[in-house]
Amino acid sequence: KGLEEGFGWCPYYAARRLIHAASVVVLNYQYVLDPKVSLASSLGGAPSLPGARRQGPATATEPSIVVFDEAHNIDDVCIESLSVKLNRQRLDQSFGNLTRLGNEIDRVKRDDASRLQEEYKRLVQGLRQAGQIDDAMADQLQSPVLPEDLVTEAIPGNIRRAEHFVALLRRVVNFFRRYLHVERAQCEGPLSISHKLEEDAEVDSKSLKFCHERLRSLLNTLQVANLDEFTPITKVADFVTLLGTYSQGFTIIVDPYPEAQGIYDPTLILRCLDASIAIRPVLKRYQSVVLTSGTISPLEMYPKILGMSNVVATESFSITMERKCLCPLIVTHGPDQVPISSRFSLREDPSVVQNYGSLLEQLVQTIPDGLVCFFTSYRYLEQVLEKWYETGVISRVLQ
Repeated sequence: KGLEEGFGWCPYYAARRLIHAASVVVLNYQYVLDPKVSLASSLGGAPSLPGARRQGPATATEPSIVVFDEAHNIDDVCIESLSVKLNRQRLDQSFGNLTRLGNEIDRVKRDDASRLQEEYKRLVQGLRQAGQIDDAMADQLQSPVLPEDLVTEAIPGNIRRAEHFVALLRRVVNFFRRYLHVERAQCEGPLSISHKLEEDAEVDSKSLKFCHERLRSLLNTLQVANLDEFTPITKVADFVTLLGTYSQGFTIIVDPYPEAQGIYDPTLILRCLDASIAIRPVLKRYQSVVLTSGTISPLEMYPKILGMSNVVATESFSITMERKCLCPLIVTHGPDQVPISSRFSLREDPSVVQNYGSLLEQLVQTIPDGLVCFFTSYRYLEQVLEKWYETGVISRVLQ
């Protein structure tokens, strides 16, 4: 902070450069686990000067220690990092993105055709062989798939031309639009969807795994400034790239009523089922990976679901309390003996809301150090608070 005023430096890029010289780096899980935003390949001994190359093989284990704190939900983070959601609105926006890209390609063809020709020549070879990236940079590609799944093959010939690639994405988007017309939830595997794409949209399944990298190359070639506007088509490219790369460990779900029954908004979800896929490159790259949390239990389960081998030690430290300060209770009836529950069918019942308010008032009079009240959803929270304000529960609790 302040670097931009005193020295004219961008704080973001200054922080990225300082990572290479830092002994300790504190960052969010996603910067290590999510291939789309991962900075993991920049940590632990990466070259700090532009153009400098890492000494030794790119796959060598780095002498660094990665510590995941609060790791009791690390499996969920891994799964979310390799999962993609699409709905009708996003697909409509993707079609608009493709129209803009098509117009831009036509403009560049008229004004600077050599730019597209140079891109085509690069894509004839694999990215490494073409000299576009070196071994160290190959692991830093911001792609939805893992580094070892990339840059080992040439881009297929049917998507090297920009206009051919845009036409392929149009067929993919139209296929997903038709696929979303369902009345009940359904689930299929990646191979089944890939086969349907080949049959219905005439899309070669081999081309799917290169869609993200091909789109990234096209956006760079067209010198698109505002990349945020092309997030919808980027999500589609992420979806089909994962679909074409992994035949196992994923499933495709179509849910016509994702929010609530009666609200039709079909959603297409590519869901990762294997947390070990996302954490695998971290385990390979770094010398030691430590998981720590106050609630990580059972310990023996996490190495199995994360695919961790050569586990040196697992240790659980017990806690002691000077006094009995935990008293779990389940309250099933209010003061008027009316059953209370947060079930969806009873949430609109005024007596349930009133009894929960009475229970809260009684607890406040007894407990000296404050209360934390959890609700099943934000919508239910707003409904209950509105009723409590009207009936005076909130004012009495705050006295």
